[in-house]
Amino acid sequence: MLHEKDAKMSGNTDKAAGMANEAAGKVKQGVGKAVGSEKLQGKGAGQQAKGDAQQLKGDAKNAVKDGVNKAADAANRKL
Repeated sequence: MLHEKDAKMSGNTDKAAGMANEAAGKVKQGVGKAVGSEKLQGKGAGQQAKGDAQQLKGDAKNAVKDGVNKAADAANRKL
């Protein structure tokens, strides 16, 4: 389900949030491994996967935005 907040986030914002989640997930995994907590390792892996997905979402938004801008530029040149 798409939340209103998610719809308003730019591609770059999604990518930044994704990088932050990915980094936090890696830290959690490392701490979990260091203390022998499979639960923390699992949470870290999940957060890292969420970060990867957010970055892909940001890339997709940016690609769509670039495509729309190129089409608009082409249409304006024809006017």
